[in-house]
Amino acid sequence: MSIVPFLDKLSALIINPLILLVFVVAFLYFMYGIVKFLNPDTAEKDKLEARSAMLWGIIGMAIMFSVYGLINFVISTFGIPPSDVKYILDRQ
Repeated sequence: MSIVPFLDKLSALIINPLILLVFVVAFLYFMYGIVKFLNPDTAEKDKLEARSAMLWGIIGMAIMFSVYGLINFVISTFGIPPSDVKYILDRQ
């Protein structure tokens, strides 16, 4: 028995969707910062908060992009072929 099928399923069914979810949350937080920053009725203190939201949104997206790349690098290093969720579910 090999660990490759387990890692393949774990990556395709849990890790990749989780990374996508966190990336979307970071993107929405970034967009919240943009909307708040561009609102003409926003006070100067709130604009600083909006800048912070935009910065942390970009940092979150960069981290998730890096995690996705790192996971794909590690998986390809161990020789696990790229997977498709439908393909994995059909093999069972």
